[in-house]
This record gives sequence, C-alpha cells and structure tokens, in this order.
Amino acid sequence: MQYFDDRTLEQKATHRWLVIAKDRFMSGWGGASGGASWCGWACDSLANAERLESWVNGRNEMRRVRIVKDEGKRLRLARACVHFHLYHADASTHPAFHRA
Repeated sequence: MQYFDDRTLEQKATHRWLVIAKDRFMSGWGGASGGASWCGWACDSLANAERLESWVNGRNEMRRVRIVKDEGKRLRLARACVHFHLYHADASTHPAFHRA
C-alpha cells in the first residue's frame, strides 16, 4: 500500500485529530489501481475535526467518513485500501474553516 503523510514532524505532534474517508472518485485507478483510495485531513483539535468531518461529508465522492485520533501508529484501513494520503488541514487556510 502507498501511504503518504504530508504533516511535518512538528505537525505530527500537534495535528493528531484525523478525518478519514474512502474516496470513490480516486479509487480504482492511478495510485489506487486495483483497489481503494482513502484520504484524510489532520487538524489540531476535536472541534476542528468535527468541522472538517462536516466538510468531508458534504463531498459526494467521500464514503465511510469518520474521526480518529492519531495514536502514533499506522492507521488500520480497509483491506482493499491500496492508496492513502493524509493532508495537513490548517485552520487559517483550509476551506472547511471558512464557509458561511
């Protein structure tokens, strides 16, 4: 499985609340050829994770959306997952924190 984490070492210590989901659009091709593509966004608090969760749930291509806390171990994902990408979600720039 391909596993990408965009957080810096510092962000791995501070941004431990993750919103993860299966991405129907990206699954089955490219880096996820032959399997499922999952993605996630890391933020610094449960309150921000709840806002991110709402934003991710609003995206039609996302399924099985959930909040998890990063305990320093590799995430347990569905067996069919062949590609995972974790993005850093900064409260000052990410669209989940700036919608009306």
